[in-house]
Parts: sequence; C-alpha cells; structure tokens
Amino acid sequence: MLAHSYSALAQHADIHAVFVAVGEGQESLATEALDGMQVPILVKGGATRRESVHKGLEAIARQGGADFVLIHDAARPFLPESVIDSLIDALSGSPGAVPALPVVDSLSRGRYILTETVDRSHLWRVQTPQAFHFDTIWDVHRSWSGEEPTDDARMLMAKGGDVRIVTGSERLTKFTFSDDFSGNDMAPSIRSGTGFDVHRLVEGEELWLCGIRIAHDKGLAGHSDADVAMHALTDAILGALALGDIGDHFPPSDPQWKGASSDRFLVHALTLAAQAGYSLANADVTIICEAPKIGPHRKSMRARLSEIMNAELSRISVKATTTELLGFTGRGEGIAAQAIVTFEKTN
Repeated sequence: MLAHSYSALAQHADIHAVFVAVGEGQESLATEALDGMQVPILVKGGATRRESVHKGLEAIARQGGADFVLIHDAARPFLPESVIDSLIDALSGSPGAVPALPVVDSLSRGRYILTETVDRSHLWRVQTPQAFHFDTIWDVHRSWSGEEPTDDARMLMAKGGDVRIVTGSERLTKFTFSDDFSGNDMAPSIRSGTGFDVHRLVEGEELWLCGIRIAHDKGLAGHSDADVAMHALTDAILGALALGDIGDHFPPSDPQWKGASSDRFLVHALTLAAQAGYSLANADVTIICEAPKIGPHRKSMRARLSEIMNAELSRISVKATTTELLGFTGRGEGIAAQAIVTFEKTN
C-alpha cells in the first residue's frame, strides 16, 4: 500500500518531494517497500496521526517549507491523478481542500431498533489526501491544544479556516479491517499480457495449431506437440499474472512433457488465473506463416480454443498474416505466433 500511495504522489508533476512518516523501527520496512523508487524522505512518526503529521510538517519546514502540502493516508493506496489535480486547483481560492463523496445510503440512529432518520443531503465521506497552504496548516499544528482530531481538515476548521470539497473517488477506499484484504483486493482489476513463440517446420512431424491438427507436408518440432499458437497464449496468460513463462512451469528438460498436448499448458495457466480471482475478458492470437493457409481453419481454431479455455466464442480471436516471403517464416523454415490476453477481476 505504501508503494502504491508513494508512487501516485511522487510521479505527479506538481509534487516536488514526498515525506513518509513511519513508526519507530519501521524504517527498513519502508525502504524495502519503496525499493527502486525515487529516494524517499523518511520521518519518524508519533503515537497518533496528528503527531505523525506534525513531525512530517516539521521536517518540511526545516527544508525551507512549501507553498502547498498534501497529507495522505497510505491506507488509501489507489490515488487517482485527477484527485490530486482537483485539490491543487482548489487551493487557489481556499486555505484547505479535501476529496469527498456524498453519502448515498440511508442513515438512521438507534441501538437495536431504528429510532431516527438522519438527513443525508449534506453529508460527505471525507477522504485523503487533504490539501492545504503549507504555512496555514503548519501554524494550526504548532498552536493546537484541543482534543485529538480525526484529521487535519477538522483542525483547520476549528481555527476558523475554510475547507473546500472536491470530488473524491471510490478508488480511494481506506483499508481498515481484515476483511478489506480478503480476496487479494489490492490486485489490479484489469491485467493484460503478451506472448510470442516460434517453432521450426520439419518433415515427419504433425502440425498442430490452436489445438487443431492440420494436414501439411511438414510439422512443428518441439519438446511437446509444438503448438506455437497455444504456447504464445499460455505465455500471455502467465505474463498477465506475472508468473514467469511456459518454460518455468513446464521445463523442456523434463521428459514428462515430451510430446504433451499443449492444451495442458493452456489449461494450467487459466487455472492459475482463476485461482487468483480473474476471468478471461478476451484473447487474440496471430499466426505468422506462409503456409499452410490459416483462413480455412480459423473457425475450427476459434471453436477449439473456446472449448479449451471455457470461454465464449466472442472472446476468442484468431488471425493470420505473412511476412511477404521475408525472414525464416517467409522461407517456410518455421511458424511464429503472438498473443495478447486481458483478464478482469472477479472477486
């Protein structure tokens, strides 16, 4: 979560430095989480949210201050750039601004039975980051002597400052309870991957493409049945899941895969996708060769892939092209295939 939040802020063109307040002894964990990113400025936080923000503002002041400051909870990792833009724009006419969404559920008071309906017409779900003129919020923090606040906007309001509302985002959901992490909810809702494979054409081998045996004077050579199209598809799926490639899961040095039908590889990759909570949105395969002609077989190829992948036919595309007699495919020495797949999160 820290890495996602940090990246969204650090990559924004109008944000020139990001300070990260961490708990005592958490410096190494934060550094590890942010490995490979712009060098973070770590600040030792306090016992409360307000104290941690205070220490962060203090660190900024020591480095010369700033015009504006955005105060964000790392527990809201999916921060849209548009929200940052709106907050910065709002500061041109207000000392503070927060992203918020209107309350859409009915609200009532009561303990075991409902006793009173609450008007929701002017109620908001306040999110972060909360944006302020730096000098203004720094003065508020330095002079604060009231009860422990829930956020910085309330501190500014208690001192008489106006806080403008900008449109928030449902993506800014705060991870708070253990159930929020169930089902790998932090995984992206859409994943795509590409695959590419090549096999030699030789005499004495069968030719399999997209799970269909095609009559031809040559076939593809490989440790399995050498179905170059299904190999490209399998690699695309594994790539979308960031799970390596087909060789990692089915090493060519392993004799058990000699002559194996490539649909086993494809089903394995799809099973991994389902276990991760993803379903196939679409798959597109391009076969690259001079011969045989793929057109007469496209319909049966799509149908076979649809069957193997347990997907609607409308989600499966098979195309073919040549290289105009150029290269190894143009000379008829082999067949190449490339594929792209897209998955949607299902849970």
